[in-house]
Amino acid sequence: MKKIFFQASLIIALFLVTWFALSKVDWIAIFYIEQVSKTMEEKLGDLFEDFFIKSGKEIQHKEVTLPLDSILSKICVSNGIDQSQVKLHIIESDEINAFALPNKHLILYSGLISASENEAELSGVISHELAHMEMNHVMKKLIKEVGLTVLISITTGNSGSEIIKETIKLLSSSAYDRNLEKEADIKAVEYLIKSNIDPEPFANFLNKVADSESQVEKHLSWINTHPASKERAEYIIEHGSGKPKKIQPILTKETWDRLKENMKEM
Repeated sequence: MKKIFFQASLIIALFLVTWFALSKVDWIAIFYIEQVSKTMEEKLGDLFEDFFIKSGKEIQHKEVTLPLDSILSKICVSNGIDQSQVKLHIIESDEINAFALPNKHLILYSGLISASENEAELSGVISHELAHMEMNHVMKKLIKEVGLTVLISITTGNSGSEIIKETIKLLSSSAYDRNLEKEADIKAVEYLIKSNIDPEPFANFLNKVADSESQVEKHLSWINTHPASKERAEYIIEHGSGKPKKIQPILTKETWDRLKENMKEM
């Protein structure tokens, strides 16, 4: 009887301690901060999109957009990602680059498509950027490197165009910290495997552009902002090895070849 009484007393005590601890948490404040952060991300996304797209030439030719949309769709559907939230923009530029803007704007440069030998290489880069989006790395990076005060200033119209330019440049031409990059790489491998895409070409792409860096350094924006490429290629292969892969192309060879030809004409 004493044992039962002791156990009951312990349970009640634990309940009271837990209740007391939770009562001290300002849930309204936390919810408010989350809502503010989400609203701020949406405003930043719209602002950056408007500013960025106006400064570049967005490709809207269906023979380019439809194949890329098919690749994006396959990865999203296979991994439970809401594709309707992802805004894909293809920008005409020789740079080999891709990056994510706030509120899930995915920017791909035509130079990246031209540099990809097959759809699996391109899918790896797309998966990497989707991983940054899904794990909220974009806003984490901005808050850490720009600061919440500056971001609020941008969204309330209290900052100039130069600050906006520099903030966009931060996302397009500087690296995430190594831990976030590794998280995105590993998540990208998982996305690829679930999409029946071999992750090894993604690792090969990293090795290939890293080896070519000395010749075409000015065009290798994506690889320059993702350091330790050889090391990353190794753990991408390691993480993807030994897992069942049913390789299934998304695009036909004809569609891929036509996409590459269109890139030459841009």
